[in-house]
Amino acid sequence: MKPVICFGEVMTRLSPPGPLRLRQVMPGTIDVTFAGAEVNAAVTMAALGGDAEFITALPDNEITDACLAELRGTGVRVDRVRRRQVGRFGLYFVEAGANQRAGNVIYDREGTTFSMTAAAEYAWPEVLSEAGWFHTTGIAASVSNDAADATIAAVRAAHAAGIPVSCDLNYRRKLWRWDAALRPEELARRTLEPILSLVDVVMGNGSDLAIATGSAWTASEPGGREGEIERCTRVAQEFVRCFRQVKWVAVTLREGCSATHNRWGAMLYRAEDAAVFLAPLSAGDYAPYEIPNIVDRLGSGDAFAGGLLFALQTPELAEPGTALRFAVAASCLAHSIKGDFNFCTRAEVEALMAGSNGGGLSR
Repeated sequence: MKPVICFGEVMTRLSPPGPLRLRQVMPGTIDVTFAGAEVNAAVTMAALGGDAEFITALPDNEITDACLAELRGTGVRVDRVRRRQVGRFGLYFVEAGANQRAGNVIYDREGTTFSMTAAAEYAWPEVLSEAGWFHTTGIAASVSNDAADATIAAVRAAHAAGIPVSCDLNYRRKLWRWDAALRPEELARRTLEPILSLVDVVMGNGSDLAIATGSAWTASEPGGREGEIERCTRVAQEFVRCFRQVKWVAVTLREGCSATHNRWGAMLYRAEDAAVFLAPLSAGDYAPYEIPNIVDRLGSGDAFAGGLLFALQTPELAEPGTALRFAVAASCLAHSIKGDFNFCTRAEVEALMAGSNGGGLSR
């Protein structure tokens, strides 16, 4: 497998232990880890046995030293990360939800080194010279005008080099604020349009896809699970009508019973023949994974992205239905790992695909 290049911002994640709220632990003890949509996907691919490289810009200080050491320990390549004397390390604070109380994320990303690094600072011809895939997300472009320009330039360079490009839409309303003249949805749509016109594989939930195309979307509609699949199929069809380069649309399907109990699955839409694949299946029918005791849901969508990219480039997993089942299983397991990084192995993912319920003990 040739290296997958992942581009975006890595941050410091600060979160209270367990379901405690920030006001219960500050001042005091708080858990500190590293996280970010694109680096999360890279860590997943490395844990599965793939070759992933992360490209970003970070301040030249000890926090960056610690971050890069952590990423090297996961198997992700970081030798070409840009270290600069301007800006700072981004932060985000997480309160885990519990039962009927939703989780909450607070971003502190203004003035970060990544947000202040222009497109010309990245040596894309060199970085992409041996790459097999390029992956980014809508979050990378949401941070600032400079970050948006850099993301667009990176995608254009990858496309021009004939490298497949994927984008996980990851719409975050709290981040799309760098142009005060536009509503967040409109800013996202305008910024992502030149990116999505060059993308081969797009990922997101139904709402993300609808925002990118300007389609109407409500939180829920009648029709139950079958109705939701039909609705996501329609929005995928609209997406490929708007962006004709796109070959695959992967849609995650999350049913939220509570903050700590979700059902999880996904749909894959093939543009060339409008084929729809669903996972997981039981007796041929869609039957999402039950996750009744979520440890940490942040990063699970990124684990799906990393799992899908790994599977699509692995010959024995590349058949569409198999690739989707693999990605859904990988991201299901990510809900069992504290922190954004998914450290589950390929063997564990394939065991879940084969029907393991985790009730055994490996001795």
